[in-house]
Amino acid sequence: MTLLLNDAPAPKRSPIDEWSPETEAFWRSYGSRLAWTTLSVTTFCLILAFATWFMVSAIVVKLTGLGFHLTKQQIFWLASMPGLAGGTLRIVHMFLIPIFGTRKTIAVSTILLILPCIGWAWVVRHPETPFSILMGLALLAGLGGGNFSSFMPSTSMFFPKRLQGTALGIQAGVGNFGVSVGQFIIPVIITIPVLGHAQTFTHGDVRNQVYMQNAALIWLPFVILGAAAAYLFLRSVPVRASIREQSDIFKEKHTWLMTSLYLMTFGTFSGFAAAFPLLIDRLFGRFDGAPDPLRYAFLGPLVGAAVRVVSGPLSDRFGGARLTALSGIGMTACALGASAYTAPTSVDQFTGFLWCMLGIFLFSGIGNASTFKQMPMIFPPRQAAGVIGWTSAVAAYGPFIVNAALGAVIAATGTAAPFFLGAAVFYAINIGINWFFYCRKGCVTTC
Repeated sequence: MTLLLNDAPAPKRSPIDEWSPETEAFWRSYGSRLAWTTLSVTTFCLILAFATWFMVSAIVVKLTGLGFHLTKQQIFWLASMPGLAGGTLRIVHMFLIPIFGTRKTIAVSTILLILPCIGWAWVVRHPETPFSILMGLALLAGLGGGNFSSFMPSTSMFFPKRLQGTALGIQAGVGNFGVSVGQFIIPVIITIPVLGHAQTFTHGDVRNQVYMQNAALIWLPFVILGAAAAYLFLRSVPVRASIREQSDIFKEKHTWLMTSLYLMTFGTFSGFAAAFPLLIDRLFGRFDGAPDPLRYAFLGPLVGAAVRVVSGPLSDRFGGARLTALSGIGMTACALGASAYTAPTSVDQFTGFLWCMLGIFLFSGIGNASTFKQMPMIFPPRQAAGVIGWTSAVAAYGPFIVNAALGAVIAATGTAAPFFLGAAVFYAINIGINWFFYCRKGCVTTC
């Protein structure tokens, strides 16, 4: 690792040539102000990244009603592609901060969100669009998913260890609100005649006028604002490392253990956030008085994001490993409970299913914050940033794994129960990993 000056600053602003957040005098005189400014700007941009990443999950449930000829399996594949792309791009993003610096990375990655917004705004008005193009645009939405693995490592470098849980909990938790914000706003904005011409949406015998392009175009002005703020106000910590130097994290066993734990938590959150509306539709859509998937889809991500913000400071106080244990136990219980509602005989069973799913989101949110407290305690700052980026990359495959697996399981068995039971087994394994390496009395790496 090499220490250098940061990348070219904005006009009339001096570059950072020293960064020492663990030094109290430095933190009080300069570090704190810049760190919290950086957190504010990058968190705003992260909200937009999540909103554009998950807008596809809110759009695809409407496509057949707009005249698109798609099978149930194709709908699940469209919902899963942003997760596949997001996870892959996160592997790239995990190396960017030590190479290009915070300012360039955040500004460029934010402005690129314009591409999926424009693409989906165009395609929803053309039901004749081939499935291959829809798949390509679903992959393009993964640009938003990739950003997390550069934004979060950047933030971890700006704050002292004692505030890592709080700072990362706030950024990730508020950033995760982008999922629920998108899934809450899209059902409303598509009914408002603001941007473009109306389309006819058909559901059974009911027809409504919608403006589906609004679901993508609504984010454009905010994306431009976020990119401009990143360029004008962000600086870069003077930490530089090549890809080869950063790859030393893969030699550490704790990198792989924490990857599994974060896949349990954020993989669950992101996967079910993308699958939730489709799951509601597939399980309960055939009943009279069936629930509108988009009326409830935002609730899960909202719960998970809110509790992540709260759990960051709690992890600083009580230790990340203890909250991760609570997270795993809670998710296991809720997954087992949800499996009982996956072959419903009445719409009345929806309430029980909804509460189990909200429980999964709640406990995954707790674990999302607590695992990010554990990593900076286990690794030194530069390695911790890399591990945060890597684990985030793997966990971002959650939407792909969950949607692809759910689609396959439902197609093969007619029920989602085997998927939920398999998830419970995976959670139980991770409870054991967390207890043995990080939580039990006498373990080497208490965190």
